[in-house]
Amino acid sequence: MKLDDIKKLHQKKYRTELGYFLVEGEHLILELEKAAKTNPLLAAAKVYTSESYGIFETTLEQLQISDKQMQKISDTKSPQGIVAVVPLSAALLQPSNTAQPRTIYLHEIQDPGNLGTILRTLAWFGGFTCVLSPNSVDPFNPKVVRASMGAIFHVPIEVDVSLSDLQTRFDRFACLDIKGTELSAPAFTEHQCFIFGNEARGVPREQLAALNVQAFSIHGNGALESLNLATAVNMCAYELNR
Repeated sequence: MKLDDIKKLHQKKYRTELGYFLVEGEHLILELEKAAKTNPLLAAAKVYTSESYGIFETTLEQLQISDKQMQKISDTKSPQGIVAVVPLSAALLQPSNTAQPRTIYLHEIQDPGNLGTILRTLAWFGGFTCVLSPNSVDPFNPKVVRASMGAIFHVPIEVDVSLSDLQTRFDRFACLDIKGTELSAPAFTEHQCFIFGNEARGVPREQLAALNVQAFSIHGNGALESLNLATAVNMCAYELNR
């Protein structure tokens, strides 16, 4: 791939058009290499290092470029000198009509940091699939990739799935609501799909009403009206694995 095309991967439309996304930094590329051992599609990734960085010990294909060229393709002000170009197909699940085990569904989530943190949690516990609705932040946005700390290579991700599409996959859904059943109730773990809404607007109630959704609650002391989205998902994932 030409360096001019690699630079374009900072934009979603070109990631979609070219079929690749960028990973920057040694830690993330170490996670990429680890995941490539079990995901052959990831092994097609290419690592670019700058002259000042030197050689990176890796089983992935490696190319060296000048410091000036690295500055051109980097997404950070102070490049670490190592970038990988990764096939989108290696990280995306193909659409399916069958239920995935323990699916976390995120409706129109917007904050890259939230999504990255959620992916870290799902990777930590394992056994989760992350499904994103249309109009959600792109999981391959560089900010999401960095915030995931490599978790993006360890969690199956599916994008552009509407709430109505879920009806063909699951019979029962769970969501959070201040008036819901206590999260520690045994019934919480009996669900397969857990729906979380936009940071500010949540999930439209009329759309939830069309699904067989049971509401659960993370009880607090009432000092605040809501929890951060990533925190709420983290607590639910812990409860499912407790």
